[in-house]
Amino acid sequence: MSTQLLIYGDVQPINKQRHAGWSVKAGNQFGFAQGVNSVPLMAVEFPNAAEEYSIVFAGEGESLLPVVLMGVREDENLYVDSDGGWSAKYIPAFVRRYPFVFSSADEGATLTLCIDEGFEGCNEDGRGERLFDAEGEQTQYLNSVLDFLKEYQAHYQRTKNFAKKLVELDLLEPMGAQFTTPAGEKRTVTGFQAINRDKLKALSPDSFSDLAKTDELELIYLHLQSMRNFSKMLEKVSTTTEEVEEVH
Repeated sequence: MSTQLLIYGDVQPINKQRHAGWSVKAGNQFGFAQGVNSVPLMAVEFPNAAEEYSIVFAGEGESLLPVVLMGVREDENLYVDSDGGWSAKYIPAFVRRYPFVFSSADEGATLTLCIDEGFEGCNEDGRGERLFDAEGEQTQYLNSVLDFLKEYQAHYQRTKNFAKKLVELDLLEPMGAQFTTPAGEKRTVTGFQAINRDKLKALSPDSFSDLAKTDELELIYLHLQSMRNFSKMLEKVSTTTEEVEEVH
């Protein structure tokens, strides 16, 4: 998995000169996410996501983030069907904010609202929601998009701090899962990390108390609970739970 531009292609800053006549028809088509097997997940999303997905961690150092696992191959999303629909009740905010995204050239000090001009819903035919009105002012739609991304960015910082805390406490370890396809082919999902239960139990009382006070302990338990959903995901590739074996 790469970074914040995982599902984005031709990203351009939004301005009223370039996009004066542009509209966006988003709808409920998610074909743009069909080729990714994981996307970042914000801490605030854990309660909803933990009911349907496996929450793991990906990246190194400053780029470490929790992600939802959605496929067993790098270019596979088992939650997007052949018609582009999403086959789960909860859709991660990373996906819902598309085709919009913030970009920054100064490590987040200044944020610029951008759009993926390659998104098939972008048009100049009036389909969907206008970005600017006849006077060249931002529409209510674009303002709501901006508010959503500002909120997302705030949660992004909190989530990064949570991931950093896990590294500082040395709670993460590489994880993977080995399974057998109906054709008898053995495959292994790797490249992710998970919290080690024994390391969690070995934390000092003070560290444990600090995690509880910041609600980060709840996030940890939601992550651990969500790992049970891995077998459910494998059912989408016609494997059986008996053919699944966790490996570390």
